[in-house]
Amino acid sequence: MCGRGNGVGDGDRGSSAVTVSRPVSDSPVSSSVSDLVAAARAGSVRAAGRLLSLVESSRRSEVLDSLASVVDSPAAAPARVVGVTGPPGAGKSTTIGALVAEYRQRGLRVAVLAVDPSSPYSGGALLGDRIRMAAHINDPGVLIRSVATRGHLGGLAAAVPAAIRLLGALSYDLVLLETVGVGQSEIEIAAIADPTIVILNPGAGDAIQAAKAGLLEVADILVVNKADRDGADQTVRDLRAEFHVPILTLVAARAEGVSTLVEVIEAHRRADTLARRTARARAQVLSLAHTRLRTHPGLAHLAASVAAGRHDPYTAADLLLAPASEAAHDMRAFRYETEDPAFCDAGGSTE
Repeated sequence: MCGRGNGVGDGDRGSSAVTVSRPVSDSPVSSSVSDLVAAARAGSVRAAGRLLSLVESSRRSEVLDSLASVVDSPAAAPARVVGVTGPPGAGKSTTIGALVAEYRQRGLRVAVLAVDPSSPYSGGALLGDRIRMAAHINDPGVLIRSVATRGHLGGLAAAVPAAIRLLGALSYDLVLLETVGVGQSEIEIAAIADPTIVILNPGAGDAIQAAKAGLLEVADILVVNKADRDGADQTVRDLRAEFHVPILTLVAARAEGVSTLVEVIEAHRRADTLARRTARARAQVLSLAHTRLRTHPGLAHLAASVAAGRHDPYTAADLLLAPASEAAHDMRAFRYETEDPAFCDAGGSTE
């Protein structure tokens, strides 16, 4: 007899994303969420950081529920999101640092979310890149945060939209969303950000690497950074022959070309339409739904049942998508009939 497993109706077990800095305790002695929201809206970057930790934990729903009155108010407009990605070494963090400075000069409050696909225990390579943004660390109008996704696609879908909603409620005007650009998160970035900026270095190597990773397909704006190097003009010509999006040159380390980049970003925003916003929202919903299905507690049971020939894939898919109460009833019905060892090995249970 197998041990009792979790049913299809047992619910979501929490986020797959893990923060890489200062985890917040779930104990009752933690500051109340409402107090943290009030402090963060009053300008406390520390409180905003703690709320982001909660959003990345099993207390995400508690934080989002507490924002309802804030988000529904006219003053709480959604934060704009600009995605920045590109191959490693392209200068993404330097570019973001220059963008932060430019937007701060224009009076905007800016948050930076750096999505780190590496282990939350080792810290990851992206954390070292945060040093390039150190000039903004004492600016109360700037928040810089690294978020680890444990190397899989679902982490971004689960954590980042909630963090962006939180930041909008905390009156941040702009979120700069950075990924490492290795092809794991860029489809989700395109669903969340508008525009998505792809940073490349001069020469064919970066463009080929970006093409293989699928980065060029999600680009709304292409930027050739380190444009003072040999080959930059040729890289721009090659890109313009293939792509019909704005292609700019930049020397981010000296902030050359940053104001032009910001103007192109703003022009893209002004050209936004309801149809584009609806398409992004649809992609976000589908991405989040896919993540929840992949981590559904009943998936292993249903897969084992299909493998044992007790269900066909279509019925199993219907069960996976069924309302929790109905799915739990149906799962119990087939569990009591199942004595297949393969089902037990996959996490099923019978009595």
